[in-house]
Amino acid sequence: MFFQPFSRRLTLDKLPLRKKAVILAIDGDNPLRRRLLDMGLTPGTTVTMLRTAPLGDPLALSLRGYKLALRRADAACISILF
Repeated sequence: MFFQPFSRRLTLDKLPLRKKAVILAIDGDNPLRRRLLDMGLTPGTTVTMLRTAPLGDPLALSLRGYKLALRRADAACISILF
């Protein structure tokens, strides 16, 4: 049987805790998109959802060997393959 590790398309804000995903695309207005790309959130990058704040915002992510806190609204602009 063939195992496909990434099989569902979501946005980054809906990624479950301690799960990995690959970034597909970044939507949003040009300044937001540029800022996310500058932070290393580029297509093809693997990200892991580490935790969420008690009220749900911000999200803690791990990518490229560092940890990043990101607002849920900004994470909703990032399409992932989970």
